[in-house]
Amino acid sequence: MEKLDVLVLLDVSGLEDKEKFEKHLKKEGFHTVPDEAFVYTAESSTTTFSTKAYILEVFKKGLQKNTFLDANLIFLLNETPYPAYYYDKNSNDFELSESKEAI
Repeated sequence: MEKLDVLVLLDVSGLEDKEKFEKHLKKEGFHTVPDEAFVYTAESSTTTFSTKAYILEVFKKGLQKNTFLDANLIFLLNETPYPAYYYDKNSNDFELSESKEAI
């Protein structure tokens, strides 16, 4: 299986400890994009479905280890955009945004 290039854009407000958050992401294989706030890259050798699930899980765990007001997430796998997600504090998980608009 060929590798997937992953690009994740996170729109988060009120994040208490960005360094702690990014340390978690780095441990999970995500790298910061220089000169870009909350933009991360990675490579995946699993299916797009597994990669999507992994992205949502890693970012969810990173946010749960922190304090923040709200968060939205969008990602590209091999330059193919996926729908936007928002973090629902009631379910403590990312949910598919109702509007299919990118953030």
